[in-house]
Amino acid sequence: MFLLKQSKPFLFLLILVSFSLTAYPQDRQMEYLDRGLVAIQSEDGVFVSWRQLGTEPDDIGFNLYRIENDEQPVKVNSSPIKDSNNYLDTSADPIQENSYYVTAIIDGQEVKQGEAYQAWDKPYLSIPLRTPEGYHANDASVGDLTGDGRYEIVVHMLGSGKDNSQKGITTAPILQAYTLEGEFLWEINLGKNIREGAHYTQFMVYDLDGDGRAEVACKTADGTIDGKGKIIGDANADHRNADGYILKGSEFFTVFDGLSGAALATTDYVPARHPDIQDPSPDEMKEIWGDGYGNRIDRFLAGIAYLDGEKPSLILSRGYYTRTVISAWNWRGGELSHVWTFDSHGGDEENRKYAGQGYHSLTIADVDNDGKDEVVFGSMVINHDGKGLYSSGLGHGDAMHVSNMNPNRKGMEIFGIHENARHPHGANLRDALTGEIIWSYPSKDVGRGLAIDIDPRHDGFESWASGDGLKGLWNIHGEIISEVKPSSCNMAIWWDGDLLREILDGVNIDKWDYENSKTVRILSGADFNLVKNNGTKSNPNLSADIFGDWREELITRTEDGKELRIFSTTIPTKHRIYTLMHNPQYRMSIAWQNVAYNQPPHTDYFFGHGMEKPKLPAIKTIKYQGR
Repeated sequence: MFLLKQSKPFLFLLILVSFSLTAYPQDRQMEYLDRGLVAIQSEDGVFVSWRQLGTEPDDIGFNLYRIENDEQPVKVNSSPIKDSNNYLDTSADPIQENSYYVTAIIDGQEVKQGEAYQAWDKPYLSIPLRTPEGYHANDASVGDLTGDGRYEIVVHMLGSGKDNSQKGITTAPILQAYTLEGEFLWEINLGKNIREGAHYTQFMVYDLDGDGRAEVACKTADGTIDGKGKIIGDANADHRNADGYILKGSEFFTVFDGLSGAALATTDYVPARHPDIQDPSPDEMKEIWGDGYGNRIDRFLAGIAYLDGEKPSLILSRGYYTRTVISAWNWRGGELSHVWTFDSHGGDEENRKYAGQGYHSLTIADVDNDGKDEVVFGSMVINHDGKGLYSSGLGHGDAMHVSNMNPNRKGMEIFGIHENARHPHGANLRDALTGEIIWSYPSKDVGRGLAIDIDPRHDGFESWASGDGLKGLWNIHGEIISEVKPSSCNMAIWWDGDLLREILDGVNIDKWDYENSKTVRILSGADFNLVKNNGTKSNPNLSADIFGDWREELITRTEDGKELRIFSTTIPTKHRIYTLMHNPQYRMSIAWQNVAYNQPPHTDYFFGHGMEKPKLPAIKTIKYQGR
C-alpha cells in the first residue's frame, strides 16, 4: 500500500535500486571438453557414444563417421542424429580396424571437434601403471592436465596406511598422473611427514586459475618431492613420533602444475594444529580437539567451490568430531591467496554450535540458489562468505547425499546417516537450506546409506541404510515400499539406458528389480580380474562421466596391480542429456569423491524417472591457449 502512494519518479528509482541489489548468477568458469568419443565392440556391432556439451542447444545434430583401415571416412547415419548421443554401428566389419569421429551440425555447417578414435578391442580401456613396490592404485581423480580437452587421471598410490585411531608407521603417500593413452606424466612423493590413511591426504584436481589446464593441490610437509624432483621444506626432517603420528613440525599445502607435477606455490596449512602454538603439547591438543594422541586433530577434508559464483576456490578443513576449522583459498594469476577461515572455536560464540557436526566427507552445493556455493559439512552448512548458514545439531555421520531428490518439492534435500546418534534421527531426510528434518528413522549406529532413484513407481529418490533396527526401502516421503532392500548401499552409477540409477558395490554393478524386490548383477568385476578399494567402504578407484554420453564410467584396478581398467557402457539409450561434467555440482562431486569415505556424485537437478529435461548450466568453458 505504501508503494502505491509514491510518485512515478520515486517508483522508477526504487525499481532501479531494487534491480541493482538483486544477485544474479554469473557464468561459471569450467573446463573446455572435446567430444570424448568412445567406440566399443559389442555383440551387436560397434557401440559409439560421445558427449554433448553444457554450452550446446538440446536440438543440436550430429553425424558419425567411420574410418576402416585408414581409408576415406564413411558416414554411418542416414540423417543427423538428434535424439541421442550414441549410435550402434551394425554395418562395421569387426575384423577391420575401425576408427570413428563425430561432427556437430551448427548453423547448417558440420564442425569436427576431436580426432578419430579407434574402437576398443576389449570391453575396457587399459592404462598400464608404474605401481611402486608394496603399493596399489587407490582413489583416483580426473582433470584436463594437458589442455587438450580430454581428461587425464591422477592416482593416489597407497602402501601401508593407518586409520587415525591406530598406531604405527606408514608408507609415504604417492600421487601419479597418466593420460588416457597410458602415458606416464609424473610422480609426487608426499614424504614420510605425511601420514598415509583415508583421513589424511585429500587431493584436489581442478583448473583453479582458469587457464584451461588443471592443477593438483593437497597437504604437503617437509620432504615432499614434487614431479620435477624438487624437495619442499627440510629434506632431512622426520617429525614422526614413536607411535607413527606426526604431531609437530611444519605443515604446508601446495598447488602443483598438472602437466609436470612441479610445485607452483606452497604455504602454511590452514587450519594449523593450534591457533597460537606451532607444536602444541598433547594436553594442549586435547583441550582443543578432544584427544592428545592424534586422532581428531588430523581429520582432513577438502573440496572445490565457486564461492563468488564465477571462479573456483579451494576448500581445506581440519576436524569434525569436536573443533572444526574450514578455510578457503584462491589460486589465480600465479598467486595463492587466503579468502576466509571459519572456526567453530574462534571468534563468535555462535560458532560453537557448529562444532562436532562434520561427516567423513563433505559436499559442495548451492543450497540457497543464489549462484554461489555453500560447503555442506555434514550436519551443518557454511555459506559462500565463510559464515555459518545453519547447524542442525544432529552431529557426526558416515555418509550423506545432496541433490534435488524430490521433484515435487522446492529446493534440495540432504539424506544423512549418523554414527552413535544421541537422538532419534539415525537416518533422515532434511531440507538442505534450513536443516529441518523432513522425516527420520531411529537407529543408534548407522554405517552406510544411499539415496538414488531406483523405482519408477514412486516419485523422487529412494533411500536405504545399514544400521540397528533399520528395515526396508524408503520412498521420498520416508514410507517403506519394500521390506527387502538392495544388497549394498555404498556407491551408485548411471549405466544402462533408463533414467534410474544402478548400484555400484566395489567393482560390481547391480540393477534393482523393483517388481521382485531383488538385486540383479549386470557387471561382475571378478570376470575381469578387478578388485575394490577401501575395505568395507567398497568403492572403485573412481566412477565419473569422463567420456561418451551422460552415463558414467567405472575406473578400477586389476588384482595384480599392473593396470587400471576403464569400463564404459555399451547399452543404447534414447535419453539425451548434456555431459554431467558440465553440471557444476556433479563436477565438484568428482573432485571430492576421493575425500575420506568416498560418496557417489549427484547433480543439482532431479535426475531420475520422469525427470524434466535439465536446463543448460550457466557456464563458460575455458580452452587452453598454450604458453
